[in-house]
Amino acid sequence: MESLLLVAGAGLVAGAMNALAGGGSFVSLPALIAAGVPPVLANTSSTVALYPGSVASAWAYRDSLSGVGDVPLKKLFWVTLLGGSLGALMLLWTSSRAFDFILPWLLLVATLALAFGRRVGEWVRAHGRVHPALVMCLQFGLGIYGGYFGGAVGIMMVAVWGLLGSHDIKRMSGPRVLMVTVANTMAVAIFVAAGAVQWRETAVMLVTASLGGYAGALLGKRIPAPIIRYGTLALTIFITVAFFKRAYG
Repeated sequence: MESLLLVAGAGLVAGAMNALAGGGSFVSLPALIAAGVPPVLANTSSTVALYPGSVASAWAYRDSLSGVGDVPLKKLFWVTLLGGSLGALMLLWTSSRAFDFILPWLLLVATLALAFGRRVGEWVRAHGRVHPALVMCLQFGLGIYGGYFGGAVGIMMVAVWGLLGSHDIKRMSGPRVLMVTVANTMAVAIFVAAGAVQWRETAVMLVTASLGGYAGALLGKRIPAPIIRYGTLALTIFITVAFFKRAYG
């Protein structure tokens, strides 16, 4: 019962985080592992559990969906869907031992993207124009990352989109939530078809994450962007350090 309460609370927080700035799996994945779910299975289960919350958040943001810079939303949709499918298959081919080794580094990459993504984008724009085709290639890579792991993939998308001159995190919330949902759509289908889901914990987290996702999307329209950014960054740093200690301590 205690483990299910932990999973339920983590789902609520993770769903709200995904709606506000991304990074919900920084909470859901550790909670599932703490509840005794093996790492790879915890990651697939986390993806399935957070998926309805992403859909609910995307629906809440439906009035603010648009393309990013010169890249239409439809093109982003298809490259993200394809990348997510490939990433999901790659995860199923990864052993739990290998994933345990890789996981802290994936978390570190996501944390660095949150901390420095905007500055990197400003530096690149200062030294030349970024062609939309390059952003599309990067988006495909992020689709793979989203299907494979997904931790802070929405944050990383915002960082990449900053290369096109998009700075307003709140304005990009709609496209970000939609693309995260798209990256996970085929991943969820593949994980369920492969029987790679721990359904008891997933079902509990699925319900609470959906509630948290919709509530977070509504709050995201009112909370100042800097509070969202720095609060998320503080949490991701803490979780990343904890996983490095777990893997190498």
